[in-house]
Amino acid sequence: MDLHRIHHVAIIASDYARSKDFYTRVLGLRVVAEAYREARDSWKLDLALPDGTQIELFSFPSPPPRPSRPEARGLRHLAFEVADVAASAAELESHGVEVEPLRVDEYTGRRFTFFADPDGLPIELYEAGA
Repeated sequence: MDLHRIHHVAIIASDYARSKDFYTRVLGLRVVAEAYREARDSWKLDLALPDGTQIELFSFPSPPPRPSRPEARGLRHLAFEVADVAASAAELESHGVEVEPLRVDEYTGRRFTFFADPDGLPIELYEAGA
């Protein structure tokens, strides 16, 4: 197998408009494409990071909640690399997003923090190395 990189991560939102605003306006992801899929009564929004990695944001009628805490099996969180965790956390807080206190990774020495999207999906900001 010759894997190159992660192409995309898929997220199902409980409130499509609220999550679309969060990922585009608050996090600043670029919209690649948006489509309504009538047969599924579902929206699909493709969002991109500068490196081309994508997030697919979906809406579905009455999706069940995702277990988050205590830790549940499966995908634990989504992490974004940033140049300055403190500055990024302050920007999120300026949008009314609650951010956990900054921590330092005991193995790499890099700073990181967590916050949640509108549905409580844990998202990490991880500071890039020098």
